[in-house]
Amino acid sequence: MTHIGRLSLGVQDDKRAAAFWERALGYVRRAPRFEDDDWIVLEPPAGVSGMAIALDVSAGAAEEFPRVHLDLDAGTRDLDEEVERLVALGARRVDWPYYPEELEPGALPYVVLADTEGNRFCVEGRRAQGANESGSA
Repeated sequence: MTHIGRLSLGVQDDKRAAAFWERALGYVRRAPRFEDDDWIVLEPPAGVSGMAIALDVSAGAAEEFPRVHLDLDAGTRDLDEEVERLVALGARRVDWPYYPEELEPGALPYVVLADTEGNRFCVEGRRAQGANESGSA
């Protein structure tokens, strides 16, 4: 059966994007496959599950409403704390017009951000008791 080996993100500055995603996800750069291999592929550290991310240099601009994007899970960290951590690393908030008025039962709130290259991604997670449970931060 075919499976997804990695996700490729189009970026204009692969080194800047790599620095952001390494810190955001705790990923490490894959060793070069051959001498002068400068293609940046980030992977989870040994023993940690997750999909690799390849950073493909592209002249095209990031899409405002992308058809494909990453969904990150804040895990045990409070959603708003995780969003602030990612913003401090270089992500930026996106004025997203499609946050739901109310979350469906069992759905987690999420926040839409853009990485250093403008690629949109979502972060979902739980908020501290009493925090706003709508989609946006």
